[in-house]
Amino acid sequence: MATVVYVGCAERSEVHVLHLDPRRGDLTPVQVAPIPGIESPGLSTPMAVSPDRRFLYVGTRGEPKLAAGFAIEPATGRLMHVASGPLADSMAYIVTDGTGRFLLGASYPGHKVTVNPIDPPGTVRAAQQVLPDHPNAHAIQIDAANRHVLVPTLGNDRVNVFTFDAATGRLTPATPPSVEVAAKAGPRHLAFHPGGARVYVLGEHDGAVHVLDYDAGAGRLMTRQRVSALPDGFEGTPSAADVHVTPDGRFLYASVRASSTLAAFAVDPARGTLTPLGSAPTETQPRGFNVDSSGRWLLAAGQKSHRLSVHEIERATGKLGTRREYPMGQNPNWVEIVDLP
Repeated sequence: MATVVYVGCAERSEVHVLHLDPRRGDLTPVQVAPIPGIESPGLSTPMAVSPDRRFLYVGTRGEPKLAAGFAIEPATGRLMHVASGPLADSMAYIVTDGTGRFLLGASYPGHKVTVNPIDPPGTVRAAQQVLPDHPNAHAIQIDAANRHVLVPTLGNDRVNVFTFDAATGRLTPATPPSVEVAAKAGPRHLAFHPGGARVYVLGEHDGAVHVLDYDAGAGRLMTRQRVSALPDGFEGTPSAADVHVTPDGRFLYASVRASSTLAAFAVDPARGTLTPLGSAPTETQPRGFNVDSSGRWLLAAGQKSHRLSVHEIERATGKLGTRREYPMGQNPNWVEIVDLP
């Protein structure tokens, strides 16, 4: 089984494909796949992997606004462009639902939440549902049961909750339709705990991780804890970016662009609350990062250093140890890690 890393690089509208050695953490370049049909590059390249790991979808935030579907070669992870479909606006985040039949999107500048059908596999069709009035929507995630969708909106400091109809792909506001995180927090990205009972929301503006209890049956959220992801002595505007939990649920990490650091936290196994483990330096302006399925390697992309760092996660403590750097394309900003089936 091969582990493949996909890094979206916005400035030249391309995806870098690499193999990850799960024993040593070394990366080997495999391919640079251009995103076809792009007239002007955008700020980022949000990506989503189909549940069966056969397709990679890449959104563009330049012109034209589209989602490119790539088939993943099963033996090597190389990408082959299948088709591109229109997006309703510039998407900050895209994700497939659990069936792989729908592509869900969150538009930051368009203040929209959208649903595009995927039919046939690899081919994104025009949006079938566009929900306006979601100010600065920046991420979209669906729960493990494929029943509820969460969307953080920076513009009103809320996490919005929708019920999802897997048969039709339709989103309906839940009851209640949202929960306020904290004033001026700027909720940006979020991560579900593998256990399903907690959601971790990263505030771009306050540089904090907000821990929310999650009732998966009803789709309800309730705030439990707020803990800073900023390094000691930090001054200025945080500009926090991304958040991920290790597959075993023991540790959580958050990136802060302004300090070019990764904050580490231990996760309480019973309550889901966080204990800070300190911050580690990483690439310059780390917008996107991810953790491999073994929970041993964290890969962080630097938008301004144009590199990718591989950090080893110490198994006992969760702290970030050895760091290796690899050159990437211009403005690497999104990282997906796939274990080939």
